[in-house]
Amino acid sequence: MNIILLGPPGAGKGTQASRLMADRGMVQLSTGDMLRAAVKSGSPVGLKAKSVMEAGELVSDEIVSGIIGERLDMSDTANGVIFDGYPRTAAQAEQLDELLEARGRMLDHVIELSVDEDALVDRIVGRYTCAKCGEGYHDHYKQPKVAGVCDVCGSTEFKRRPDDNAETVRTRMVEYRAKTAPILPIYEARGLVARVDGMADIDQVTQAIEAILDGK
Repeated sequence: MNIILLGPPGAGKGTQASRLMADRGMVQLSTGDMLRAAVKSGSPVGLKAKSVMEAGELVSDEIVSGIIGERLDMSDTANGVIFDGYPRTAAQAEQLDELLEARGRMLDHVIELSVDEDALVDRIVGRYTCAKCGEGYHDHYKQPKVAGVCDVCGSTEFKRRPDDNAETVRTRMVEYRAKTAPILPIYEARGLVARVDGMADIDQVTQAIEAILDGK
């Protein structure tokens, strides 16, 4: 099972990808993580990426495809992969088809977590974490049982991400729409796109994704 998981920052992609990895043994392929790993490994394509990045230039589609190809050849991807942050252009979508076909694979689903922009702003702006253990909380939806004290480790220090503000979230939404606009029509024409309400309860979102993957 090979899928693309789409959704703006804060839509819950990370949570759902983690569950798919735990439940189905799938592997999440995030281009940013893979680039860093390839550079660290010193593989031929990783060294190429390193020189480009050190020069302050954007990594080409060819290099990104090479890194994804390398990753797809690893044995842990046998149960399927979740593409996160790739493809972002029509050219990358075409390259992904070629990468999968060369390995006897195919793309099964493109799942988009749909969100309500105003509700997403509220969800993101209200979130904060324990500064010590990283447990997540929210002003409205998940406050510590004892005010000001972390449920997990008892710390009284909390922090918020500086970019978790309304203006930044709305900018991210605009960027997301700009990035997905070129690829969604390609996959819609092939009948691969399914949409899930990303604003629903986390378990409901998981169930909806599972139903799509199981063909229900």
